[in-house]
Amino acid sequence: MPTCGQPARPSPTTWQHGGVTAATHSSLFPQVPDSADAVLEGLDPEQREVATSLHGPVCVLAGAGTGKTRAITHRIAYGVRAGILQPSSVLAVTFTARAAGEMRGRLRQLGAQGVQARTFHSAALRQLQYFWPKAIGGSLPRLIDRKVQLVADAAAACRIRLDRGELRDVTAEIEWSKVTQTVPADYPRAAAQAGRETPRDPAEIAQLYSAYEDLKRDRAVIDFEDVLLLTVAVLQDRQDIAEQVRSQYQHFVVDEYQDVSPLQQRLLELWLGDRDTLCVVGDASQTIYSFTGATPDHLLDFRTRHPGATVVKLVRDYRSTPQVVHLANGLLAQARGRAADHRLELVSQRSPGPEPVYAEYADEPAEAEGAARRIRDLLDSGVPASEIAVLFRTNGQSETYEQALADAGIPYQLRGAERFFDRPEVRKAGIALRGAARFGGNDSALEDAVDLPSQVRAVLSGEGWTPQPPAGSGAVRERWESLAALVNLAQDFAAAKPDATLADLVAELDERAGAQHAPTVQGVTLASLHSAKGLEWDAVFLVGVAEGMMPITYARTDEQIEEERRLLYVGVTRARERLHVSWALSRAPGGRPNRRPSRFLNGLRPGSGTAAGRSPAGAVGGIERGPAGTPTASAPAVPRRTQRAPARCRVCGRTLTDAGELKLLRCEDCPSDMDEGLYERLRSWRAVQARRSGQPAFCVFTDKTLMAIAETVPEEPGELARIPGVGVRKLNRYGTDVLALCAGQDLGGEDEAD
Repeated sequence: MPTCGQPARPSPTTWQHGGVTAATHSSLFPQVPDSADAVLEGLDPEQREVATSLHGPVCVLAGAGTGKTRAITHRIAYGVRAGILQPSSVLAVTFTARAAGEMRGRLRQLGAQGVQARTFHSAALRQLQYFWPKAIGGSLPRLIDRKVQLVADAAAACRIRLDRGELRDVTAEIEWSKVTQTVPADYPRAAAQAGRETPRDPAEIAQLYSAYEDLKRDRAVIDFEDVLLLTVAVLQDRQDIAEQVRSQYQHFVVDEYQDVSPLQQRLLELWLGDRDTLCVVGDASQTIYSFTGATPDHLLDFRTRHPGATVVKLVRDYRSTPQVVHLANGLLAQARGRAADHRLELVSQRSPGPEPVYAEYADEPAEAEGAARRIRDLLDSGVPASEIAVLFRTNGQSETYEQALADAGIPYQLRGAERFFDRPEVRKAGIALRGAARFGGNDSALEDAVDLPSQVRAVLSGEGWTPQPPAGSGAVRERWESLAALVNLAQDFAAAKPDATLADLVAELDERAGAQHAPTVQGVTLASLHSAKGLEWDAVFLVGVAEGMMPITYARTDEQIEEERRLLYVGVTRARERLHVSWALSRAPGGRPNRRPSRFLNGLRPGSGTAAGRSPAGAVGGIERGPAGTPTASAPAVPRRTQRAPARCRVCGRTLTDAGELKLLRCEDCPSDMDEGLYERLRSWRAVQARRSGQPAFCVFTDKTLMAIAETVPEEPGELARIPGVGVRKLNRYGTDVLALCAGQDLGGEDEAD
């Protein structure tokens, strides 16, 4: 057995000769290593150093895609398998339940069961629940899931009117105050020192914060920040309890250390006591949550607080191609500030791929349609929908892309929507599989099922799964995708464990549900850049990369601008192979084309000059220009779109900018001359089309589009095509029916369900 802290004997298949696996793309059900030395197989030299440095403080500076989770899970597993670490004495903390679940899953696959991998809040809540009767007496107050309603009640008590946006923003200010350990009376001074742009007068927010705290006490409830605050208070005040916790946990690993808040850092210090058995992992260039109180200072100051610390830098990027990595490095090369001074220059370990593509469009709907076209091309070329993502700066941008993908018949899933194992069809499928595992011998449907995958297919056929997906992208397709994900998981599980039974698969699903480790769902991912952190796809579309959105308008200070740059860096490094960066010159069709590409792309995209410290050759890449310019020779030509004149209300003549008004071609409050009877016939016809295609009704035509049709009553295809929301594809598919309805014709049974 190797001495702790020294590299173990390398295996015959070394990382230089193909033994290393993609750091973030491991197989789904790998075989458990048969020894401690086997745990180290396939690690590169820096990852191996992390895994074998088990004494004293360790700081791992890990760039995007360099295998940080792989390194720290192998570190824990190696220590456990070598008998150096007791599983129950290790506490690994990270920032999301998904990341904690993934860490537990990897440790299980490495044969290191029994290690606690939790979020800061989850670990603190367990300790608080256990020690509360002893420290305080009675039972722990009820934990509230959402504090917005309580903030609203506090505002009412203070006789302060808050609209929905202000309510959300004041809630965020209260959360920031608590994680920075700021009491209500100190809020105005602390907010000024931090340079925060407050949504209301700071004195008013302090008053609301104080009233909120009073209401919590009156109602005997606590919030998520209180979980950390109260745990800190108990550990500070009760030395006996602090010693009990420290005797339980003797080795700590903290992932995403750049996102630690002052309150979380204080809790970590209380867990540690006077020990230094700590390993932290992070990347200052991925600090994107400072608005919540997160700061990279704890990571950047680690060597100062721990002069004898081992520092390991992971820069081998196993995720992205050299072309993607080149752009990511270029973004950070222009960065300023303390985090930029500690940036890591990534080195791609992958074969070359396509250059990033840059595209400019006249307006946001055109940009969304352009992304949908390219996604359709990728799907047709064999790229799975689950390996494609559209990433945007704000959640408000989502709707345009949802509509464009729905119009193109492309399935999608919203990141942050209902969790996989909470979906009704998944819960029902789990019940059916559990029943089949118990009583399958008496089920005639399983008589011809010779292996595990065929058994699962037989059971789920009764729940709605079919070998071929249904048409469309609505609720029916979403349910099918969930069941198909379970079928695919069964196939992977059986391939990894040929002797596995249905009961084994049910146990695997139960474990995954507890860890929220969902299988892959087939659908293009729509997500904000913040929610995409920690994820990756083969193809990524970064949309809306224009001034005012990236950086966002309200980012004004140098620190805020640099965080926006880091956010774009996170978006770029989500892509494995293909990266598409786009922006629109105006928000709505016919709007003034006064937007320009993000300053962060200066010197990186073709035709934008040379970035400081970079050669002109460093910015080559394919380019697709929309109406504002001609395609370069390196990019495929795309059809030129005619520049549209500003849209005006056909009643009062006012210029229109609202998307709903643009569809109607009139102001919302201008009088309507809609044919009510035609509108109802169109709605009935749309309902039939939606049922036949398995799509939501709005995917056929939105209500606004139907209203516009009923108002204009087009007589020929050209008139119908000019109505916003119709377009060429829908004209070809539905035009004949719609024009017939407009002409008063009876479609003969069209309004009867199949």
